[in-house]
Amino acid sequence: MSTLERVKERLTSAQEAALAHGMLVVKLAPADVLATVKTLKSEFGFDLFTDVTAVDWQGQEPRFEVVWHFYSTRHFSRVRLKTRVTEADPTVDSLVSLYGSARFMERECHEMYGIAFRGNPDLRPILLYEGFKGHPLRKDYPKQQEQPLVPYRPI
Repeated sequence: MSTLERVKERLTSAQEAALAHGMLVVKLAPADVLATVKTLKSEFGFDLFTDVTAVDWQGQEPRFEVVWHFYSTRHFSRVRLKTRVTEADPTVDSLVSLYGSARFMERECHEMYGIAFRGNPDLRPILLYEGFKGHPLRKDYPKQQEQPLVPYRPI
């Protein structure tokens, strides 16, 4: 039995689990994400957290889909986790306690989509400047919006 088949069998909290392009894709409830990632890391060796992003499904509810990617350097396999969160409460648990790199990746996702990561102590902007209004990767972000001017401060 392959690693992906064993993972699929073990993750009983999954709403859906299927192979897509050779990668296991698991859909979960937001409350199950942290426990599932702990299982993936400790039991199955998914030791590399490669990415977190979101998809804005404007017009659908829940509106946002948060997507995480992991890689196992032991089994040479990948897994993708997905969950949906509402526009009213776009919050999921942070993975900072499991992967240090989550601190920065979650900042970017928060900044671009407005997804809050419960437990990440530092969600300051990482790509945009302090004071930037809105979340530029949301589908309803006005492309022509002018941002407040920020005075130049020489170093």
